[in-house]
Amino acid sequence: MPAAPCERHKGSDMNNHKSWVGGANTPDTDFPLQNLPYGVFSRAGEAPRCGVAIGDEVADLAALEQAGLIAVSGFAAPALNPFMARGKVAWAALRARLTSLLAEGGDPVLRDDAALRERVLLPQSGVIMHMPFTVAGYTDFYAGRHHAENVGTMFRGAENALPPNWLSIPIGYNGRASTVVVSGTPVRRPLGQIKPPEAELPLFSPTKRLDIELEFGAVLGQGSEMGTPLTVAEADELIFGYVLLNDWSARDIQAWEYQPLGPFQAKAFATTISPWVVPKAALEPFRVAAPERARPLLPYLREPGPMLYDIELEVRMRAEGQARDTVISRTNTSELYYSAAQQLTHHAIGGCKMNVGDLLGSGTISGPARENRGSLLELTWGGKEPLTLDGGIERRFIEDGDTLTLTGFARGDGYRIGFGACTGTILPAPALRAAWAP
Repeated sequence: MPAAPCERHKGSDMNNHKSWVGGANTPDTDFPLQNLPYGVFSRAGEAPRCGVAIGDEVADLAALEQAGLIAVSGFAAPALNPFMARGKVAWAALRARLTSLLAEGGDPVLRDDAALRERVLLPQSGVIMHMPFTVAGYTDFYAGRHHAENVGTMFRGAENALPPNWLSIPIGYNGRASTVVVSGTPVRRPLGQIKPPEAELPLFSPTKRLDIELEFGAVLGQGSEMGTPLTVAEADELIFGYVLLNDWSARDIQAWEYQPLGPFQAKAFATTISPWVVPKAALEPFRVAAPERARPLLPYLREPGPMLYDIELEVRMRAEGQARDTVISRTNTSELYYSAAQQLTHHAIGGCKMNVGDLLGSGTISGPARENRGSLLELTWGGKEPLTLDGGIERRFIEDGDTLTLTGFARGDGYRIGFGACTGTILPAPALRAAWAP
């Protein structure tokens, strides 16, 4: 079970705030006043611009800027990077101003002006969501112990499940920023080299073992200088917010290519993130301590306080033609062994320069029970134990036309902080060209 939230956040006045905006006070909304996540949206025929989710609406930050109601400028840009680059003082000031404008009993200038409300507050149902920020770089980690032990047990046996370095170091690899996409973007099944167990040599084929990885993504709002290490506390200050992240994986391509340098094409074809970046400030009440360490960490990785979060996660799957999703997994971000701040610290400790818009994936988040596993590789134990979806449909891995959806929220007293859905549908692989025939 997740640890209790930090005592200093319990009973915060902010937790009792209500908004006058429609849908913002219902207990099942992802977007109460306590959240105020950032995204990039447009309506048909309009240019993308920055906004904030509140209840059932999007508050158009460019319109608020034009009306002179917020001091920060640049929200007509199609990405959050310019705002994130302004730093934590600007982040806190805008959050406070938005809270005042949208809260019951706050500044009534927006609430009491019907024409202005019409320009600023737009129904979420009528907007298109875009990538919320330009991804400068993408690093994927392997920070979930249950996942690492499950996968290691499958491939190396229980006695060698964890690599020797796993309990000392946040393992990661550099992924592809170019194929990070926003929720709702279809994903095409990748082609690659696959070596079946019985074959002497590999063949060229679409992946037959397509999978998801349920992850938590940290978005950097500030960078670091090349050659300058970070402490865990300093690293935490650079994080602007968090997204849900699905690192799609071609397990059969990965099995052939990953030795000795790790994942490459098996992970490069797509990574999907949720459309809203939940600011770190909104998650402060939900910080929890890391699990007990199996061995002491080196001093540079030790946390000054709770660095993980109590966020409930869920994976749903729907086959093409089905009317409804099937929940296939539930887990919690508190199951991670290393926090995003520790991952960032380790990333920078050797002198690596970090940039505004860098994205750090947590690695697959699994829990102790089968129903808590964050990938199909684990849920079906390598395809040996198929899942059964509603309607009796079996799945070992993802088929063409399947839709996978990740959701998550932190549960407060009468409210919750959500991320919106992180969804992708699988399209068939590209047609094989004659030049590729053996």
